[in-house]
Amino acid sequence: MEEAVRIVEAQGGEVVVLTLGPEEAAEQIRDCMAIGADRGIHLVSAEEWDAQATAGAIADAIRAEDPFDLIVFGNESADAGNYQVGIRVAHALGRPMVNGGKGLTIEDGVAHVQRESDAGRETYELPLPAVVGVKEGINLPRYPTMKGRLASKKAEVLTIAPEGDEGGQHRAGPRQGQDIDRRGVEHRDDQDGGEVVDDGQGGEENLQAGRHA
Repeated sequence: MEEAVRIVEAQGGEVVVLTLGPEEAAEQIRDCMAIGADRGIHLVSAEEWDAQATAGAIADAIRAEDPFDLIVFGNESADAGNYQVGIRVAHALGRPMVNGGKGLTIEDGVAHVQRESDAGRETYELPLPAVVGVKEGINLPRYPTMKGRLASKKAEVLTIAPEGDEGGQHRAGPRQGQDIDRRGVEHRDDQDGGEVVDDGQGGEENLQAGRHA
């Protein structure tokens, strides 16, 4: 959240925070507004959703908005931690994506993302619009002010019932009568000739989308 606010403060635009969760999750949206988000979108559901369904609901909500220049996810969720949602949303929207970001700057329509690796620090350049997953420690989050907290209580929060919630089509676990085919995993020692994709989760409960002016 902090990273999205800093980018918009420097370059203009708006920050929209989006969450999928129960009614109580609205408080998290208000907290984000208290430190700089302009508005919020709450996909309201008390049920547990798997990563694929969560990504689908988030992608649908994003498509319904005007195009965002940058979508920022947390690297992974605190509960499942399976690094899935961010990369699935990026794929659904047809946008480039880098996960594990420890540094993020925007310049001339390009997102510059820094990641830490065993060899040092890697830098990736993604043309906007793009999706980025960031790790804890990318910045020092600010504390909300009293003025910010008061303003957040009056700020706009759009509530949406995600498609499929009534029928349970997006909920976690197999649907009734659905067979699960678990395939084996092949481990390879060679690392040449391949494309490495680091997929990321974490956005289902805290997604920030920035639109530049």
